[in-house]
Formats: sequence, C-alpha cells, structure tokens
Amino acid sequence: MTATPVLVLLDHAADGTLRPPVRELLTLARTLADGAPVEGVWAGTLDTAAALPVLGAQGVTTVHRLVTDADLHLSAVVADGVVQVLGATGATLLLAVSSFENKETLARVAVRTGAGVVTDADGVTVEDGRVVTHKTVLAGTWTTRCAVTAPVALVTVKANSVAAEDVAAPLQPAIAEHAVDVSEASRRVRLVERIERADSGRPDLGSAHVVVVGGRGTEGDFTPVEELADVLGGAVGATRVATDEGWIGHDAQIGQTGVTISPRLYIGAGVSGAVHHRGGMQASGTIVAVNSDPDAPIFEIADFGVVGDLFTVLPQAAAELRRLQG
Repeated sequence: MTATPVLVLLDHAADGTLRPPVRELLTLARTLADGAPVEGVWAGTLDTAAALPVLGAQGVTTVHRLVTDADLHLSAVVADGVVQVLGATGATLLLAVSSFENKETLARVAVRTGAGVVTDADGVTVEDGRVVTHKTVLAGTWTTRCAVTAPVALVTVKANSVAAEDVAAPLQPAIAEHAVDVSEASRRVRLVERIERADSGRPDLGSAHVVVVGGRGTEGDFTPVEELADVLGGAVGATRVATDEGWIGHDAQIGQTGVTISPRLYIGAGVSGAVHHRGGMQASGTIVAVNSDPDAPIFEIADFGVVGDLFTVLPQAAAELRRLQG
C-alpha cells in the first residue's frame, strides 16, 4: 500500500452522535495507516460541536462530508459519494462497520470501481503491501485469512473486534465538502416512507458488548431475557424460531440470515444452538448457555453452561446482579 489516507465510513445516529463501533474502526485505521492520515466519510448533516471533538480524539485529520439534494438514506446515493471521495483522496482502503446498510453500500462501490470487498472481518492487517482480513466462516468452524488483490480494499468489520483508544494529542479535523454527482441510476430509486424505530433504551444489537438471547425455550415469554439484559446494560437478541413465531421482531434475529454479532458476553437462554444461529454468534468472547436439555448443541461451544429452567435461572441471576450492584 502507498501512503494514501485510510478512510472510515462514519456511521452516526440521526442526532449526529457517532455509533460506538466507529471509534473502534478509527483505532484500527491508525494501526493500518503506517503514518498516513486517517480520514472519515460523513453522509448528511454534520454537527461539528458534537462530532468533531470525538473524531479529533481519534486522530482524524479530515472529514469528507457528502452533500446532495438526493436521499442519503439510500445506499446507491451514499455509494456515489464514496466513489467520489475515493477518487479525490486516492485512498486504497476503506473500513466500515459491518451492517446490512454498509454491506450494500460497499457492494455498489465495488461494482463501480472494481474494488475487492470483504465483509464481517474480525481483524485487518497489512502484509507485504496487501490488505489481509481475518474472519470466521461456515458457522464459525473455520478461521480464514483473505488477501485483497484488487487496487482498492473495502472491508466491513464486526463490532467489538478492536478496543477503541484515543490518541495522545487530539487533532482538529478539517471539513471537506463533496457535492455528490448522483448517477441517473441512483435517482431511479425513491424512498417512499421511512419509520424510525422506537428507542428501547438498549444498545444496538450489532455493536452491544453484552447480548442476551432467547430461543424456542422461552415459549414466547421474553420477560426474563429482557430483565437480565437490562441489568447487564445489554441488547436483546433471538433465534430464527422465536422471530418466525412472532414472539419478537425480525430485527432481533441472530444467525446466518440475521444479524452477525461478536459481543464480549453472549448469554443464550432456551437456545438449542442450531448451525444457522451459531454462524451469527460463535465469534462472541464468552458464551454462556442456559438450557433444560443437557444434550443441546449450544453446550458444545459454551464457555459456561447451566442445565436448568431459564425462567428460574435468569431471574435469580438478575436478582444477584442487582444485589452486587448495590
């Protein structure tokens, strides 16, 4: 790799707050830059008072803000802007948080530029001038290394893969605005309606450090799962069976056809451990399983297992944690 900037797609909430995994990516970007600048790509209105100090503390030198009259909620429009920033900066590596939206955006960028894409990486290095990614595949049964041979590498990285650290001397990022030349193809797509999801007060499932998951064993009652998650300050997830039964929204589904997570602590309650679910959570730091069936497959990968009724175990755990918290 040449001494070109390392770009990071700066995911943020509607109020301009950076999403927690972005700080992890910026820390990772500094380790890969080898003295080159770390720069960010921001889609939409930039609240400089809220965002710039955080970005400066992460060593970001420039924020490239995408400006357009088109809808930046559309991946095609964001992709047009990212292509322009790549061209303007000459960057050969762009990192993004591993999310459905970012995967779609980077896929579009790759089609436009011929870049190489790797999704759901849990590690990135530069070896002999090439970007090398590390990721688990096939339901977590294989750990792979993939070298990107294309001139430009686009990588989505799982949350909690890197410990975020600020720089010793914060910077004052410059702002470079890019009027996005939205392609005719991108303008053919129109956003008809967008409904903001009600805020549960819990962290985002894809980036939470703690996730408590309910499966078939809940029989539709997620009360003890939610109670334990709230005591731990974690997110609530579910297996495909639970979402298919309508017990909880499909946005909570974890697995090969759902959200891929890698929290520091995963607690599965009434989760059997089917292959398609394990593929979305096996990269978790510590796995705790609670199941009344001692032969449940989840115990094969659990670091700590409890054979018992989740409706007894989880409330007891929540009560003990509250006692310890004072």
